[in-house]
Amino acid sequence: MGLIDTHTHLESFARAGTLPGVLARAREAGLEKMIAIGTSPEDWALYRSLAQEHAGFVHHTVGLHPCAVEADWETAQAQVEGFWEATQASGPPSTGAGGMSALPRPVALGEIGLDRFHLPKDAAEAEKIFGWQRAAFGAGLALAKRLDCPVVIHSRGAFGECVEMIDASGVAWAKVVFHCFTEGEAEMAELVRRGGFVSFTGILTYKSAANIRAAAKAQGLARLMIETDAPYLTPVPHRGKPNEPAFLRHTAEFAAREVFGVGCDELAAATTANARKFFGL
Repeated sequence: MGLIDTHTHLESFARAGTLPGVLARAREAGLEKMIAIGTSPEDWALYRSLAQEHAGFVHHTVGLHPCAVEADWETAQAQVEGFWEATQASGPPSTGAGGMSALPRPVALGEIGLDRFHLPKDAAEAEKIFGWQRAAFGAGLALAKRLDCPVVIHSRGAFGECVEMIDASGVAWAKVVFHCFTEGEAEMAELVRRGGFVSFTGILTYKSAANIRAAAKAQGLARLMIETDAPYLTPVPHRGKPNEPAFLRHTAEFAAREVFGVGCDELAAATTANARKFFGL
């Protein structure tokens, strides 16, 4: 069963020295590709180097996660476009001495968005930080429109505000994916009506997630993408342990059997085709 993990965070594995095993287990579990999602300047260069070292298997994005937005967010944001410019300057992909290919282009801008869940309890402080988030999100969307690239959206406790800002930005909704979708059918209908996409994590396998399963079914298999968001949101039967890309197959198997009533191969083929098309893989 060939799968693509459309949203994973490899930094903790790389820092701990466990990444080789993580990647090997992912291949053994049938993953064809994975996308390492950029969140701040602390991981952008790492993910580009991993995409270069594991060309064709690891891809990467660059973006400023709302929880990484601070008072000097503009300094970080100013570096984002450089990852596309560096790729252009390096010329077409090629293999040079040592077997290393030219700098890989990011496959999307993100993850960017809004997050009310992690704001401080102090109302004034929360309002200030959320204002920074909105400004950073707006700048990210403006850049995504200029680059005409896919956008990975993080939305937690701010769905309506994210939709409103994307609408206002002029970014094509066909290039937008809301990752780790935890809303319901009504919110899904808003995204489908606009032509946006959604990806689902291991939360889909949790007993308490009936509303999320209903939303997945409402979106339909023809538009489905799946992700781990590793090392977070581990699917059943490994819930309680750190997540990793190899565990994507559990989410895929559950979605095939319990949500869509199809064979695993059919679900894998659909989600892989959707991911390839959306991210240009």
